[in-house]
Formats: sequence, structure tokens, C-alpha cells
Amino acid sequence: MSKPDILQIGPYPPQDEAALADRFTVHRLFEAADPAGFVRDHADRIRAIATRGELGAGRALIDALPRLEIIAVYGVGYDAVDLEEAAARGIAVTNTPDVLTEDVADFGIAMMLAALRGIVAGDAWVRAGDWATRGPRPLGARVRGRTAGILGLGRIGTAVAHRCAAFGMAVAYCDPVQGEGPAAWTGLPDPVALATRADVLVLTLTGGATTRGLVDAAVLRALGPSGLLVNIARASIVDEAALLDALETGALGAAALDVFEGEPAVNPRFQALPNVLLQPHQASGTVETRAAMGRLVLDNLTAHFEGRPLPSPVIPLVSGKEPPS
Repeated sequence: MSKPDILQIGPYPPQDEAALADRFTVHRLFEAADPAGFVRDHADRIRAIATRGELGAGRALIDALPRLEIIAVYGVGYDAVDLEEAAARGIAVTNTPDVLTEDVADFGIAMMLAALRGIVAGDAWVRAGDWATRGPRPLGARVRGRTAGILGLGRIGTAVAHRCAAFGMAVAYCDPVQGEGPAAWTGLPDPVALATRADVLVLTLTGGATTRGLVDAAVLRALGPSGLLVNIARASIVDEAALLDALETGALGAAALDVFEGEPAVNPRFQALPNVLLQPHQASGTVETRAAMGRLVLDNLTAHFEGRPLPSPVIPLVSGKEPPS
């Protein structure tokens, strides 16, 4: 019996590549010299897409694959997938939630601590010999007693909030989708109100059209010249031009960023700023989490082709729709 054909949009870790190739016939779009021609050549055989959160699957690609049944996302974010088109076509969409929650939350806290305490700059200070020749680094800022504002109180936002509370921070939040959090945390009606209350604003919202540019110049002004913005969510949530202006003028104190518009190419204005911590989109980047993400992608695809319920559907297969043989 032939293996189902899968279109892989971007590379995965080697062990996940091997596991996919063992169970499926994998067509690697990211290796194609002519991606559009590659899709045309294989379109009549492709029954699944394996992609990553930031790469997704747009309408043009979905429409080019007449036998497509499922889109499996390696990552929790699925805003780069055209969900409307997938739903209209009866195409299942899955992601990899839960398995990365704890590590992403840990990384958000690590970025907050690194930014407030100058950990990366301190390492560079010692390596350059400046400790011996120029003396101690400038003092950092205490975490305890500050207010953490969590914008997006889903799985990751809740995990970040619990960690902030454990560090002795007050917790405020804003999330019109998730509703109210624990009574010990302060719910606020909008991002400006949250930023006004917060010393550290942590972004844990999902991306997409409804959150694009939500953190704008007004939110950044409300966070203020002593505030810290931490983004472990999606770059699209922030008006990047406004963020750069705020950092350059001192309207915002600092930022710790794991995501950027157009990544991996980063606006060089960021690289010139001393008040920003830059990370290469690695909040979920542990061996353990990436292995669990790969297993869940494989489990979703395997379950679909064996006719079993999907472990983590964003859009389940439409009831009564039988996959083509």
C-alpha cells in the first residue's frame, strides 16, 4: 500500500524529518528551485501539508492542491494558515499546543530577567575585560514588587502569570477572548489600561487579523520610559515602526523580543539599540519540547490517515467527509 503524499513547507529537526519520511511520501517544498512549479508538478498527489507556525499555508497554496485533506502545523500559532479557506474546503488543521507552553513561559521569564538585570550585557562586559578596566556594570532593576501585565491569558499567558506571581510580582491581564482570570489577578479592559498599570508588558496573544498592530504607539506610551515590553507571541501584534520609534526616543524604556517582522531578517535599527534584547525566535527551543512538537505533528497526520480522531485539531475534519482513497 502506497504511503500518503505530504507537502513539507519548511525544514524540521532531523529526527522529525526521518519519522515523516518513514510513514509518508514527503515532498520538500523548501528544497525546490521553482516552488510554484514544484507544487504544480505534485498537486494531484498531495493529501497533506506539514508546515511551521510562521510559514503557515495561504489560500493560493491551499487552492492549488485539489486533494488536500489536512494541514499539520509544527507550532502553536496557526495565524499564517488561511483557516477560512480550509474550513470552506473541509480541510482539517492541527497545531501543537500544550507541549510547548512551559518552555515558552520559562523563556519569557528568562527574557524579562535578562533585560531587567542586564545579564547579556554583563556577560559581554566580563568577556571584553571591562570589569577589570572599567569597574562594575550599571545597576539593574528588581523584579519583585513590579507589576506584570499579561496581554493574552491563554495557556502560555496563564503560565507566565503564575511564574511572575512566584517572583513576587503583581499580575494584571487583558484578554477579551479568555475572559476573567483568577481573583488574585487584576483584569483590565484594554491594552492601554493594561500598559498603564504594568511595569513589564508580556505579549502572549495569538496572531492574526484581530490582533495585528494591537500594541501601537498609544500602548507603548502608556507603558512608558521605565517600562519593558516582552514579546514571545507574534511580531504582527506590535506596530514595529512605532516600537522602534519609542525605543529610539526613550518613550519606551526597553524591549525583549523573540519575534520580528520579516524574520530572520531583522530591521537593523534594532541591532543599533542598547535597550533591546534580541532573540532568534527560540522560545520553544528545547530538545524536549521540539521532540514533543514533532511527535504531535506525526500523531495528527497518522491519526487522520488511519481514520482516528485528531489529537489536537484547530479545525477538525468536517463530519461525514470521507478522505479520498
